[in-house]
Amino acid sequence: MPKDTMLGRLAFVLLLAGGTATAVEPEIGADSHSLASVLAPAATSSRLSPPSDPLSTLLQKLESEHPADSARLQPLPAADPSIDLWQRIRRGFAMPDLETRAAANATRWYASQPDYLGRMAGRANRYLFHIVEEIERRGMPTELALLPFVESAMQPEAESHAKAAGLWQFIPSTGRLYQLQQNLWRDERRDVLESTRAALDYLQKLFDDFGDWHLALAAYNCGEGCVGRAVERARARRQPVEYARLPLPRETQGYVPKLQAIKNIVRDPGAYGIELPLIRNEPYFAIVRKTRDIDIETAARLAEMPLDEFRALNPSFNRPLIVGAEQANLLLPADRAEIFLANLAAYESTGQPLASWTTYTVQSNDTVENIAARVGVSAQHLREANRIPPRHRLAAGSTILIPRDETMSEDIAPVQLAAALSLLPEVSSQRLITYRVRRGDTLAEIARRYGVSADDIAEANRLRNRNLFAGQRLTIAVPQAPAARRTLAPRPAAQKTAARPR
Repeated sequence: MPKDTMLGRLAFVLLLAGGTATAVEPEIGADSHSLASVLAPAATSSRLSPPSDPLSTLLQKLESEHPADSARLQPLPAADPSIDLWQRIRRGFAMPDLETRAAANATRWYASQPDYLGRMAGRANRYLFHIVEEIERRGMPTELALLPFVESAMQPEAESHAKAAGLWQFIPSTGRLYQLQQNLWRDERRDVLESTRAALDYLQKLFDDFGDWHLALAAYNCGEGCVGRAVERARARRQPVEYARLPLPRETQGYVPKLQAIKNIVRDPGAYGIELPLIRNEPYFAIVRKTRDIDIETAARLAEMPLDEFRALNPSFNRPLIVGAEQANLLLPADRAEIFLANLAAYESTGQPLASWTTYTVQSNDTVENIAARVGVSAQHLREANRIPPRHRLAAGSTILIPRDETMSEDIAPVQLAAALSLLPEVSSQRLITYRVRRGDTLAEIARRYGVSADDIAEANRLRNRNLFAGQRLTIAVPQAPAARRTLAPRPAAQKTAARPR
């Protein structure tokens, strides 16, 4: 069957299942090299009802005729158009209110920042439906859906000074504990689906440990050991073990009040003079699973969406390439998924590669500059693609991305999923000195004196005028003198010498 006919049938099936907000789960054979990806469910399958009989019949027919391109269709969660998502969240509030001075102060602060709240809520439009779905599926309080407002201001690419990352701000060790992959290609702490799954797993575990949502939230912030020790000390002293009465770190004392403040405003925004933007009670994104390599820029172009919007839904990819061997999920706005599939099929028919990058293993004598020269790109471009910071060099054995050429048609092998990039600080061949300009000095004379370029001095000091004045201070990078090589010479034979006067 021609691909356009196949896509037409899939579109017809999608319409039967409820319009553009439908997603399907792939069933592509392991040996299939078809570039036509298929939609995967945007919600956990245990919540989905089985397809109707006519739909099942259609799908069985498609599977029997074209098993390589077939997909098992599952409808997305049913949306209730009579309410918006904020109303749905309010209906699920189940935590006791925290009525403290800190909560009141936090509420006043957020209410005084309507622009900030609006920006957060605008970003939440992409992720909040999925988060609420997962929380309700687990029977958890919907206040938890507001926690990313506190943690990351609803920014999945956010990273803290403590290296916590993502909507839910997992530090690396806790992320690994909850099965969030962190490798050369992806950081699932920033993945919308996986980080939400891990955060709710962790929060449920903490609630099971402490039996109280406020204590569970405090432990999410400062660690279960921190809260556990505070509870034990309070019990030993026969003191209350309520969150508000425990001596917890200062940051944690303000953490739960911030969530209570967001809850207060969401429950009754008008009371605080806040107008929350409408968030529809329907899925924002569908999921496409890719099994072949594809550039991020190419994927965004095929979905006909701006690159920054594509990255906002898919922030977990560390490189400009999505590696097919990972069978990663791509999130696309629900109304972009069919467009992506159609454009992908058309692109595939031209024979053009979807990926312009491949891997290279660094050798002992390699530098960023000589690799870049060999593959025909600038060193800066190579550093940006591989996230190599300035003043760092590559360690031998590291894996980096380099541009593919016409001889490289194969996708990156699954064994490369375990590849790593090791960086070493560059050993500087220069040292910085500060020179104080004397009367009569010129830039050229100073440069000649220290064996450097006048242009380099001007650039380093951002000189707009090269006419110097007495007392002016200049920073100059001068060549480092090579360390004297110590050699051990044989001791000369003792000689009699005349005594030297003291």
